Amino acid sequence: MTVRQAASDQKRHRGEMAYQAGLSAEHRVAQDYERRGFAIARRRWRGRQGEIDLILRDGAGLIFVEVKQSRSFARAAESLTVRQMRRIYAAAEEYLGGEPAGSLTDVRFDVAIVDGAGQTQIIENAFGHC
Repeated sequence: MTVRQAASDQKRHRGEMAYQAGLSAEHRVAQDYERRGFAIARRRWRGRQGEIDLILRDGAGLIFVEVKQSRSFARAAESLTVRQMRRIYAAAEEYLGGEPAGSLTDVRFDVAIVDGAGQTQIIENAFGHC
């Protein structure tokens, strides 16, 4: 095996580990919302504008959740960019097109951060129109 192949394999392995950690973080966050009585409408919903990690029902309203996982809560929180918030907002607008009340649906945008130990913090109303 060449050095280049070894580096490529190592990068692929890190990518797979990050993907699995992200799935695990989303699962933990989904369980937290379910324990609090929210119904999961969609997981990893993908539209033309992008992906939304979790979409939850709150009565007639919706909660759009972005899950961020890192070694610490601070690093996870810092990883959400304005560009990502705009993408999430655009994807949410697209999703709302299929709702009975459309863009008049009551919505909230939460960010769920997960640290390296698997502990979660949910920041409700983390962002709105960007």
